[in-house]
Amino acid sequence: MKDYLKAVQISEKVYYVGAIDWNVRSFHGYRTGRGTSYNAFLIIDEKVTLIDCVKKPFFNELMARIASVIDPSEIDYIVSNHSEPDHSGCLVDVVNAVKPEKVFASVMGEKALKAYYGEDFEVTPLKTGDVLDLGENKLSVLETRMLHWPDSMVAYLDKDKVLFSQDAFGMHYATANLFADENDYSVMTYEAKKYFANILMHLTNQVRGAIKQLGELNLDVKILAPDHGPLFRTPESIAFIQNLYAAMASGDRGRKAVVFYATMWGSTEKIATALADGIRSAGVEVKVSAIGASDRSDIMTDVLDAGLVCVGSPTMNNQMYPSVADVLTYLKGLLRTTNKIGYAFGSFGWSGEAPKKIQAELESMKFELPFEQKSTKYNPFAEDLAEYFEQGAALGKMLLESGK
Repeated sequence: MKDYLKAVQISEKVYYVGAIDWNVRSFHGYRTGRGTSYNAFLIIDEKVTLIDCVKKPFFNELMARIASVIDPSEIDYIVSNHSEPDHSGCLVDVVNAVKPEKVFASVMGEKALKAYYGEDFEVTPLKTGDVLDLGENKLSVLETRMLHWPDSMVAYLDKDKVLFSQDAFGMHYATANLFADENDYSVMTYEAKKYFANILMHLTNQVRGAIKQLGELNLDVKILAPDHGPLFRTPESIAFIQNLYAAMASGDRGRKAVVFYATMWGSTEKIATALADGIRSAGVEVKVSAIGASDRSDIMTDVLDAGLVCVGSPTMNNQMYPSVADVLTYLKGLLRTTNKIGYAFGSFGWSGEAPKKIQAELESMKFELPFEQKSTKYNPFAEDLAEYFEQGAALGKMLLESGK
Protein backbone atom coordinates (compact mmCIF):
# COMPACT_ATOMS: atom_id res chain seq x y z
CA MET A 1 0.00 0.00 0.00
CA LYS A 2 1.06 3.59 -0.62
CA ASP A 3 1.34 4.73 2.98
CA TYR A 4 1.84 8.33 1.90
CA LEU A 5 -1.75 8.52 0.64
CA LYS A 6 -3.87 9.58 3.60
CA ALA A 7 -7.57 9.80 4.28
CA VAL A 8 -8.89 13.23 5.28
CA GLN A 9 -11.32 13.48 8.18
CA ILE A 10 -14.30 15.65 7.22
CA SER A 11 -16.56 15.07 10.24
CA GLU A 12 -16.49 13.10 13.48
CA LYS A 13 -17.16 9.76 11.77
CA VAL A 14 -16.47 10.42 8.08
CA TYR A 15 -13.25 10.38 6.10
CA TYR A 16 -12.57 11.33 2.51
CA VAL A 17 -10.89 8.36 0.77
CA GLY A 18 -11.30 9.30 -2.89
CA ALA A 19 -8.87 9.88 -5.73
CA ILE A 20 -7.76 12.91 -7.74
CA ASP A 21 -7.45 12.52 -11.50
CA TRP A 22 -5.21 15.42 -12.45
CA ASN A 23 -4.75 14.43 -16.07
CA VAL A 24 -8.14 13.42 -17.49
CA ARG A 25 -9.09 15.80 -20.29
CA SER A 26 -12.15 14.12 -21.81
CA PHE A 27 -15.14 12.85 -19.87
CA HIS A 28 -17.84 11.15 -21.98
CA GLY A 29 -17.93 13.89 -24.56
CA TYR A 30 -16.76 17.03 -22.89
CA ARG A 31 -13.43 18.64 -22.17
CA THR A 32 -12.29 18.49 -18.56
CA GLY A 33 -9.57 21.10 -18.68
CA ARG A 34 -8.99 21.06 -14.93
CA GLY A 35 -9.19 17.30 -14.42
CA THR A 36 -11.57 15.80 -11.88
CA SER A 37 -11.84 13.83 -8.66
CA TYR A 38 -13.67 10.63 -7.78
CA ASN A 39 -14.85 11.23 -4.25
CA ALA A 40 -15.47 8.30 -1.91
CA PHE A 41 -16.17 8.38 1.80
CA LEU A 42 -15.56 6.06 4.74
CA ILE A 43 -17.90 6.11 7.74
CA ILE A 44 -16.30 4.74 10.91
CA ASP A 45 -19.20 3.51 13.00
CA GLU A 46 -20.33 0.18 14.41
CA LYS A 47 -21.00 -0.74 10.81
CA VAL A 48 -18.02 0.59 8.87
CA THR A 49 -19.43 1.84 5.59
CA LEU A 50 -17.84 2.89 2.30
CA ILE A 51 -19.86 5.39 0.28
CA ASP A 52 -19.09 4.90 -3.41
CA CYS A 53 -15.88 3.71 -5.03
CA VAL A 54 -13.65 5.25 -7.69
CA LYS A 55 -12.70 4.74 -11.31
CA LYS A 56 -10.95 1.41 -11.82
CA PRO A 57 -7.39 2.73 -12.40
CA PHE A 58 -7.53 4.44 -8.98
CA PHE A 59 -8.32 1.31 -6.95
CA ASN A 60 -4.93 1.35 -5.20
CA GLU A 61 -5.31 5.00 -4.25
CA LEU A 62 -8.73 4.30 -2.71
CA MET A 63 -7.45 1.30 -0.78
CA ALA A 64 -4.38 3.17 0.44
CA ARG A 65 -6.47 6.00 1.86
CA ILE A 66 -8.80 3.51 3.54
CA ALA A 67 -5.79 1.64 4.99
CA SER A 68 -4.52 4.88 6.54
CA VAL A 69 -7.57 4.80 8.83
CA ILE A 70 -8.54 1.12 9.27
CA ASP A 71 -7.76 -2.30 7.91
CA PRO A 72 -9.94 -2.42 4.75
CA SER A 73 -11.22 -5.85 5.79
CA GLU A 74 -13.15 -4.11 8.57
CA ILE A 75 -15.58 -2.58 6.06
CA ASP A 76 -19.06 -3.98 6.67
CA TYR A 77 -21.15 -2.16 4.08
CA ILE A 78 -20.60 -0.57 0.69
CA VAL A 79 -23.22 1.89 -0.57
CA SER A 80 -23.20 2.62 -4.29
CA ASN A 81 -25.07 5.85 -4.93
CA HIS A 82 -24.41 5.69 -8.67
CA SER A 83 -23.36 2.80 -10.89
CA GLU A 84 -21.51 4.78 -13.59
CA PRO A 85 -17.97 3.37 -13.96
CA ASP A 86 -16.26 6.46 -12.60
CA HIS A 87 -17.87 5.51 -9.29
CA SER A 88 -18.26 1.74 -9.56
CA GLY A 89 -15.34 0.84 -11.82
CA CYS A 90 -13.34 -0.83 -9.05
CA LEU A 91 -16.35 -1.97 -7.00
CA VAL A 92 -15.83 -5.65 -7.77
CA ASP A 93 -12.15 -5.34 -6.85
CA VAL A 94 -13.07 -3.67 -3.56
CA VAL A 95 -15.67 -6.33 -2.77
CA ASN A 96 -13.14 -9.09 -3.47
CA ALA A 97 -10.55 -7.34 -1.29
CA VAL A 98 -12.67 -6.47 1.75
CA LYS A 99 -15.53 -9.03 1.54
CA PRO A 100 -18.24 -6.78 3.03
CA GLU A 101 -21.43 -8.11 4.55
CA LYS A 102 -23.55 -6.28 2.00
CA VAL A 103 -23.42 -4.01 -1.02
CA PHE A 104 -26.32 -1.56 -1.24
CA ALA A 105 -27.65 0.41 -4.20
CA SER A 106 -30.97 1.89 -5.28
CA VAL A 107 -33.66 -0.31 -6.81
CA MET A 108 -32.46 0.69 -10.28
CA GLY A 109 -28.87 0.59 -9.07
CA GLU A 110 -29.19 -3.12 -8.33
CA LYS A 111 -30.23 -3.70 -11.93
CA ALA A 112 -27.44 -1.48 -13.28
CA LEU A 113 -24.69 -3.11 -11.22
CA LYS A 114 -25.85 -6.57 -12.23
CA ALA A 115 -25.87 -5.45 -15.86
CA TYR A 116 -22.30 -4.23 -15.47
CA TYR A 117 -20.83 -6.96 -13.31
CA GLY A 118 -23.05 -9.99 -13.81
CA GLU A 119 -26.25 -11.39 -12.37
CA ASP A 120 -24.28 -13.20 -9.66
CA PHE A 121 -23.08 -9.90 -8.19
CA GLU A 122 -25.01 -9.58 -4.91
CA VAL A 123 -26.66 -6.21 -4.30
CA THR A 124 -29.30 -5.27 -1.72
CA PRO A 125 -31.70 -2.68 -3.15
CA LEU A 126 -32.74 0.42 -1.21
CA LYS A 127 -35.69 2.69 -1.92
CA THR A 128 -36.55 6.22 -0.86
CA GLY A 129 -37.09 6.34 2.89
CA ASP A 130 -35.01 3.27 3.70
CA VAL A 131 -32.59 3.72 6.59
CA LEU A 132 -29.42 1.83 7.44
CA ASP A 133 -28.60 1.72 11.15
CA LEU A 134 -24.82 2.11 11.33
CA GLY A 135 -24.59 2.50 15.11
CA GLU A 136 -24.35 6.10 16.31
CA ASN A 137 -25.44 7.26 12.86
CA LYS A 138 -28.33 6.36 10.64
CA LEU A 139 -27.98 6.60 6.87
CA SER A 140 -31.19 7.42 4.97
CA VAL A 141 -31.53 7.37 1.20
CA LEU A 142 -33.47 9.31 -1.42
CA GLU A 143 -33.73 7.98 -4.98
CA THR A 144 -33.04 10.74 -7.51
CA ARG A 145 -33.87 8.88 -10.71
CA MET A 146 -32.48 10.42 -13.89
CA LEU A 147 -30.23 12.75 -11.97
CA HIS A 148 -28.46 11.86 -14.00
CA TRP A 149 -28.95 8.08 -14.45
CA PRO A 150 -31.98 5.94 -13.53
CA ASP A 151 -30.04 4.42 -10.61
CA SER A 152 -28.98 7.68 -8.97
CA MET A 153 -29.62 8.26 -5.28
CA VAL A 154 -28.30 10.40 -2.44
CA ALA A 155 -27.69 9.46 1.19
CA TYR A 156 -27.84 11.48 4.42
CA LEU A 157 -25.89 10.67 7.60
CA ASP A 158 -27.98 12.03 10.44
CA LYS A 159 -25.65 12.54 13.41
CA ASP A 160 -22.72 13.89 11.39
CA LYS A 161 -25.15 15.81 9.15
CA VAL A 162 -23.40 14.85 5.91
CA LEU A 163 -25.30 14.72 2.62
CA PHE A 164 -23.58 12.42 0.12
CA SER A 165 -25.06 13.99 -2.98
CA GLN A 166 -23.52 11.74 -5.66
CA ASP A 167 -23.21 13.64 -8.97
CA ALA A 168 -25.55 16.43 -7.83
CA PHE A 169 -23.83 19.67 -6.74
CA GLY A 170 -20.55 18.43 -8.22
CA MET A 171 -18.07 19.62 -10.81
CA HIS A 172 -15.08 18.22 -12.67
CA TYR A 173 -12.27 20.03 -10.89
CA ALA A 174 -9.06 18.45 -9.62
CA THR A 175 -7.69 20.45 -6.72
CA ALA A 176 -5.41 19.77 -3.78
CA ASN A 177 -7.79 21.86 -1.65
CA LEU A 178 -10.50 19.44 -0.61
CA PHE A 179 -12.99 22.03 0.63
CA ALA A 180 -14.78 24.64 -1.43
CA ASP A 181 -13.94 27.48 0.96
CA GLU A 182 -10.25 26.84 0.21
CA ASN A 183 -10.74 27.34 -3.54
CA ASP A 184 -11.37 30.21 -5.96
CA TYR A 185 -15.14 30.76 -6.20
CA SER A 186 -14.91 32.12 -9.75
CA VAL A 187 -13.22 28.90 -10.88
CA MET A 188 -15.80 26.78 -9.06
CA THR A 189 -18.65 28.81 -10.55
CA TYR A 190 -17.38 28.18 -14.06
CA GLU A 191 -16.69 24.49 -13.51
CA ALA A 192 -20.08 23.93 -11.83
CA LYS A 193 -21.79 25.67 -14.75
CA LYS A 194 -19.79 23.62 -17.24
CA TYR A 195 -20.70 20.40 -15.43
CA PHE A 196 -24.37 21.33 -15.31
CA ALA A 197 -24.45 22.44 -18.96
CA ASN A 198 -22.84 19.29 -20.31
CA ILE A 199 -24.40 16.67 -18.04
CA LEU A 200 -27.56 18.00 -16.43
CA MET A 201 -28.97 20.72 -18.72
CA HIS A 202 -31.42 18.32 -20.37
CA LEU A 203 -32.55 17.19 -16.90
CA THR A 204 -33.48 20.56 -15.42
CA ASN A 205 -36.97 19.35 -14.48
CA GLN A 206 -35.42 16.50 -12.50
CA VAL A 207 -32.93 18.87 -10.87
CA ARG A 208 -35.75 21.16 -9.78
CA GLY A 209 -37.66 18.14 -8.49
CA ALA A 210 -34.70 16.88 -6.47
CA ILE A 211 -34.04 20.33 -4.99
CA LYS A 212 -37.72 20.49 -3.98
CA GLN A 213 -37.61 17.00 -2.45
CA LEU A 214 -34.47 17.77 -0.46
CA GLY A 215 -35.99 21.02 0.72
CA GLU A 216 -39.12 19.25 1.93
CA LEU A 217 -36.98 16.83 3.95
CA ASN A 218 -35.59 19.85 5.81
CA LEU A 219 -32.22 18.18 6.32
CA ASP A 220 -29.69 19.87 8.56
CA VAL A 221 -26.69 19.67 6.23
CA LYS A 222 -23.35 20.64 7.69
CA ILE A 223 -21.30 19.04 4.91
CA LEU A 224 -22.41 18.65 1.31
CA ALA A 225 -20.27 15.92 -0.24
CA PRO A 226 -20.63 15.36 -4.00
CA ASP A 227 -18.78 12.65 -5.92
CA HIS A 228 -16.79 15.13 -8.04
CA GLY A 229 -14.96 18.29 -7.03
CA PRO A 230 -14.63 20.10 -3.70
CA LEU A 231 -16.77 19.44 -0.62
CA PHE A 232 -18.91 22.17 0.95
CA ARG A 233 -18.52 22.56 4.72
CA THR A 234 -19.47 26.16 5.55
CA PRO A 235 -22.95 27.72 5.44
CA GLU A 236 -21.67 30.17 2.82
CA SER A 237 -20.24 27.53 0.51
CA ILE A 238 -23.30 25.27 0.85
CA ALA A 239 -25.56 28.22 0.01
CA PHE A 240 -23.28 29.10 -2.92
CA ILE A 241 -23.62 25.72 -4.67
CA GLN A 242 -27.30 25.23 -3.82
CA ASN A 243 -28.22 28.71 -5.10
CA LEU A 244 -26.12 28.24 -8.22
CA TYR A 245 -27.82 24.93 -9.02
CA ALA A 246 -31.26 26.41 -8.38
CA ALA A 247 -30.49 29.30 -10.75
CA MET A 248 -29.17 27.00 -13.47
CA ALA A 249 -32.25 24.78 -13.21
CA SER A 250 -34.71 27.68 -13.17
CA GLY A 251 -35.22 27.79 -16.94
CA ASP A 252 -35.21 31.60 -16.89
CA ARG A 253 -34.20 33.31 -20.12
CA GLY A 254 -30.71 34.69 -19.65
CA ARG A 255 -29.84 38.24 -20.63
CA LYS A 256 -26.70 37.41 -22.57
CA ALA A 257 -25.96 36.20 -26.08
CA VAL A 258 -23.70 33.57 -27.63
CA VAL A 259 -22.46 33.62 -31.22
CA PHE A 260 -20.68 30.47 -32.38
CA TYR A 261 -19.60 29.60 -35.88
CA ALA A 262 -17.18 27.87 -38.23
CA THR A 263 -15.49 29.66 -41.09
CA MET A 264 -13.73 28.48 -44.25
CA TRP A 265 -12.13 31.56 -45.79
CA GLY A 266 -13.06 34.13 -43.16
CA SER A 267 -16.41 35.34 -44.55
CA THR A 268 -18.60 33.77 -41.87
CA GLU A 269 -16.20 35.06 -39.24
CA LYS A 270 -16.63 38.64 -40.50
CA ILE A 271 -20.39 38.22 -40.30
CA ALA A 272 -20.16 36.80 -36.77
CA THR A 273 -18.08 39.78 -35.66
CA ALA A 274 -20.51 42.33 -37.10
CA LEU A 275 -23.52 40.48 -35.68
CA ALA A 276 -21.93 40.32 -32.22
CA ASP A 277 -21.05 44.01 -32.30
CA GLY A 278 -24.66 44.82 -33.11
CA ILE A 279 -25.84 42.72 -30.18
CA ARG A 280 -23.35 44.47 -27.91
CA SER A 281 -24.57 47.88 -29.10
CA ALA A 282 -28.01 47.03 -27.68
CA GLY A 283 -26.46 46.61 -24.23
CA VAL A 284 -26.32 42.84 -24.20
CA GLU A 285 -23.31 40.87 -23.03
CA VAL A 286 -22.14 38.67 -25.90
CA LYS A 287 -19.63 35.82 -26.18
CA VAL A 288 -18.18 34.90 -29.59
CA SER A 289 -16.67 31.45 -30.16
CA ALA A 290 -15.08 29.98 -33.25
CA ILE A 291 -15.66 26.23 -33.27
CA GLY A 292 -12.26 24.61 -33.06
CA ALA A 293 -10.78 27.44 -31.05
CA SER A 294 -13.42 26.64 -28.42
CA ASP A 295 -14.41 23.12 -27.40
CA ARG A 296 -18.08 22.26 -27.79
CA SER A 297 -18.34 21.74 -24.02
CA ASP A 298 -17.19 25.32 -23.40
CA ILE A 299 -19.73 26.56 -25.94
CA MET A 300 -22.45 24.65 -24.06
CA THR A 301 -21.36 26.38 -20.85
CA ASP A 302 -22.02 29.73 -22.51
CA VAL A 303 -25.30 28.53 -24.02
CA LEU A 304 -26.58 27.42 -20.59
CA ASP A 305 -27.53 30.90 -19.37
CA ALA A 306 -27.77 32.65 -22.75
CA GLY A 307 -31.12 33.94 -23.95
CA LEU A 308 -29.92 34.48 -27.52
CA VAL A 309 -27.95 31.90 -29.53
CA CYS A 310 -26.65 32.75 -33.02
CA VAL A 311 -25.12 29.98 -35.14
CA GLY A 312 -23.12 30.49 -38.33
CA SER A 313 -21.62 28.27 -41.01
CA PRO A 314 -20.31 28.34 -44.54
CA THR A 315 -21.90 25.91 -46.98
CA MET A 316 -19.73 22.97 -47.93
CA ASN A 317 -20.96 20.22 -50.26
CA ASN A 318 -24.53 21.51 -49.85
CA GLN A 319 -24.32 21.05 -46.09
CA MET A 320 -23.40 23.05 -43.02
CA TYR A 321 -19.79 22.73 -41.97
CA PRO A 322 -19.24 19.36 -40.21
CA SER A 323 -18.00 20.97 -36.99
CA VAL A 324 -21.18 23.06 -36.79
CA ALA A 325 -23.31 19.95 -37.28
CA ASP A 326 -21.35 18.30 -34.48
CA VAL A 327 -22.04 21.12 -32.02
CA LEU A 328 -25.72 21.32 -32.98
CA THR A 329 -26.12 17.56 -32.52
CA TYR A 330 -24.49 17.86 -29.10
CA LEU A 331 -26.72 20.81 -28.22
CA LYS A 332 -29.83 18.96 -29.36
CA GLY A 333 -29.10 16.18 -26.90
CA LEU A 334 -28.78 18.67 -24.04
CA LEU A 335 -31.85 20.83 -24.71
CA ARG A 336 -35.24 19.26 -24.10
CA THR A 337 -37.15 22.52 -23.85
CA THR A 338 -35.93 26.03 -24.41
CA ASN A 339 -37.15 29.61 -24.24
CA LYS A 340 -34.10 30.94 -26.07
CA ILE A 341 -34.07 33.15 -29.15
CA GLY A 342 -32.16 31.74 -32.12
CA TYR A 343 -30.65 33.07 -35.31
CA ALA A 344 -28.89 31.33 -38.23
CA PHE A 345 -26.39 32.96 -40.58
CA GLY A 346 -23.56 32.10 -42.93
CA SER A 347 -21.82 32.45 -46.25
CA PHE A 348 -21.70 30.45 -49.46
CA GLY A 349 -20.20 30.19 -52.90
CA TRP A 350 -22.92 28.46 -54.93
CA SER A 351 -26.00 27.06 -53.25
CA GLY A 352 -26.08 28.35 -49.65
CA GLU A 353 -27.94 25.58 -47.78
CA ALA A 354 -26.06 25.83 -44.46
CA PRO A 355 -28.04 28.61 -42.71
CA LYS A 356 -31.33 27.01 -43.83
CA LYS A 357 -30.26 23.72 -42.28
CA ILE A 358 -29.12 25.48 -39.10
CA GLN A 359 -32.47 27.26 -38.85
CA ALA A 360 -34.29 23.95 -39.24
CA GLU A 361 -32.23 22.47 -36.41
CA LEU A 362 -32.91 25.45 -34.14
CA GLU A 363 -36.60 25.20 -34.97
CA SER A 364 -36.61 21.51 -34.05
CA MET A 365 -35.12 22.50 -30.67
CA LYS A 366 -37.98 24.99 -30.23
CA PHE A 367 -35.90 28.15 -30.37
CA GLU A 368 -37.86 31.34 -30.94
CA LEU A 369 -36.83 32.45 -34.44
CA PRO A 370 -37.95 36.04 -35.03
CA PHE A 371 -35.95 36.46 -38.26
CA GLU A 372 -35.32 34.26 -41.25
CA GLN A 373 -31.80 32.96 -41.67
CA LYS A 374 -29.46 35.22 -43.57
CA SER A 375 -26.57 34.30 -45.86
CA THR A 376 -24.03 36.20 -47.95
CA LYS A 377 -22.37 35.05 -51.17
CA TYR A 378 -18.59 34.84 -51.09
CA ASN A 379 -17.26 37.89 -49.24
CA PRO A 380 -19.43 40.27 -47.16
CA PHE A 381 -18.81 43.93 -48.02
CA ALA A 382 -19.36 46.96 -45.81
CA GLU A 383 -23.04 47.26 -46.67
CA ASP A 384 -23.56 43.54 -45.90
CA LEU A 385 -21.82 43.82 -42.55
CA ALA A 386 -23.88 46.92 -41.70
CA GLU A 387 -27.03 44.83 -42.25
CA TYR A 388 -25.74 42.11 -39.92
CA PHE A 389 -24.88 44.76 -37.34
CA GLU A 390 -28.46 46.06 -37.46
CA GLN A 391 -29.81 42.51 -37.28
CA GLY A 392 -27.71 41.92 -34.17
CA ALA A 393 -28.89 45.18 -32.61
CA ALA A 394 -32.52 44.19 -33.25
CA LEU A 395 -31.96 40.75 -31.71
CA GLY A 396 -30.26 42.25 -28.68
CA LYS A 397 -33.09 44.71 -28.16
CA MET A 398 -35.63 41.91 -28.51
CA LEU A 399 -33.79 39.89 -25.86
CA LEU A 400 -33.79 42.77 -23.39
CA GLU A 401 -37.44 43.60 -24.01
CA SER A 402 -38.49 39.96 -23.59
CA GLY A 403 -37.67 40.21 -19.88
CA LYS A 404 -39.84 43.24 -19.21
